Amino acid sequence: MMKNIHSYWAFIVLAVLIFAVVNAIIGLLKKKEFTHKDFRLGLFALILTHIQLLIGLAVYIVGSWYSFLSDMKNSATRLLALEHPLMMIIAIVLITMGWSKHKKQVKSESKFKSFAIFYGLALVIILSRIPWSNWLV
Repeated sequence: MMKNIHSYWAFIVLAVLIFAVVNAIIGLLKKKEFTHKDFRLGLFALILTHIQLLIGLAVYIVGSWYSFLSDMKNSATRLLALEHPLMMIIAIVLITMGWSKHKKQVKSESKFKSFAIFYGLALVIILSRIPWSNWLV
């Protein structure tokens, strides 16, 4: 049940995160003014990713992850037991850093740049460590 929630919630997280990154890049390139819409989009991405982390940690703790630890030579097992959780935590740290940095900025360009860089890096990390073969299984 929790694994299904984690999988389906991931679609929402990815959609909002992609939208936030694209919005930040467009705002940066077109030199737009940073508005409440941009603020809310960044906050929404931050909140959704943190909720996803909590759900993922619950899946990890409740699941039988410890049985994987003996088989780290298998790349699929290593991805699920170690790489995916560790890289998702790193991605969420980057998103949190991007959120914190944007709040300290005064110029719209700097705010968009913080989102584009930190949220963008987090998105790349997330996409690289999703267990695509296990998603929604």
